[in-house]
Amino acid sequence: MRLLLDSVYVALLLAGSPYLLWQAVRNGKYRAGYGQKFLGLAPERDSGGPCMWLHAVSVGEVNLLGPLLKHIGQHWPGWQCVLSTTTAAGMEVARKKYPHLTVFYCPLDFSWSVNRAMRRIGPQLLVLAELELWPNLIASARRYGAKVAVVNGRLSQRSFSGYKLIRPLTRRMLRQIDLLAVQDHTYAERFLALGARPETVHVTGSMKFDGAQTDRNNPLAVRLKKLAGLADDDIVLLAGSTQVEEEIAAVEVFRRLAAAYPRLRLIIVPRHPERFDAVARWLDSTGLRWQRRSRLEADGPSSDARILLVDAVGELGAWWAAAHVAFVGGSFGKRGGQNMIEPAAYGAAVCFGPNTWNFRDVVEAMLAAQAATVVHNADELAAFVRRCVEHPAYAAELGRRAQSLVKSQMGATQRTTQLLERLTGAANTGHDRVCSDAAA
Repeated sequence: MRLLLDSVYVALLLAGSPYLLWQAVRNGKYRAGYGQKFLGLAPERDSGGPCMWLHAVSVGEVNLLGPLLKHIGQHWPGWQCVLSTTTAAGMEVARKKYPHLTVFYCPLDFSWSVNRAMRRIGPQLLVLAELELWPNLIASARRYGAKVAVVNGRLSQRSFSGYKLIRPLTRRMLRQIDLLAVQDHTYAERFLALGARPETVHVTGSMKFDGAQTDRNNPLAVRLKKLAGLADDDIVLLAGSTQVEEEIAAVEVFRRLAAAYPRLRLIIVPRHPERFDAVARWLDSTGLRWQRRSRLEADGPSSDARILLVDAVGELGAWWAAAHVAFVGGSFGKRGGQNMIEPAAYGAAVCFGPNTWNFRDVVEAMLAAQAATVVHNADELAAFVRRCVEHPAYAAELGRRAQSLVKSQMGATQRTTQLLERLTGAANTGHDRVCSDAAA
């Protein structure tokens, strides 16, 4: 099986190499971590104590693991945590967010790379965030004596259909997993239908709620608002995790409403860092006054620039605290939505497009609680923003419901940690608090 998988991966890599090379040259992607990705040259551990290897594919999963790392650090003294990620953006955020943690690129799922990384790290537990199911990685962990857990697990209808096409491989992989802590019962049923062992599947809720910040006056948020020169009477429309279509819609809405509402400000936070410069060039072409977040320290806020482009990685969570109206991107196109919990937790008036299948359960809960609005195009977004500006009591009530919903859903991290403790018997052993220090 390993030889077959390696052969398939090599064929796919060769077929995709022109595109990968083009992305590396044009956008700077895929340039870093070749030794770790292809050869498994993960940092060697020099500690003899028990180790947990956590894997988070990109920025969202890296942020997701913060509360879990903190909880583990408080209850698993003696364990060392290491963190792998796949993307350059994920690496940047992980190093900034967890400066005391060993962070590295996850090896690609070639048998030789995952085996070498597993030998160098020597974990007792491999924790995969959400849906990072790689057959060779999981098999290697079991071969070297580590248990395997998936936390905050989810399985969309699209992924479920794809895994059904390779059901024998999927079943073999899932039966090697010791714990599947999933977000809801629908996901649990899908994992079971693909062959997961019933005793390993547990519904814990979504850990995304636990990582949400609810205090608009947290230190980073206050600093950023001051840096941007936002006044108390400014009305901030924030379009976060955006793609092209959402940026066009947000700017169009601002253009329509700016004259009627002189305190309206627009903040745009693109989803992908490699698009920052392209968005900047496009903003130049609109003829509107705008600023880059990266220039605020040097230039200060401009009094006549009412649009801010946040060209920084890892700050969106704090910028949401400035939003009165929050438009969550990735929802007009084919991405399937982005995290709408963060603006909801701050009590913003939240809206998003119709394509949010990656957050189906969260969206259903918010709509059922009348805590968010779906907008299908720029016209509907403009109408929503206008209503929020002209009827602040409506916006405040929408935000109050959203924040209450988030607070009511918290607790998945604690439930997940209890399952991990039962799996490893790790709680209250040892002395060093490596995970806790890293997550502080």
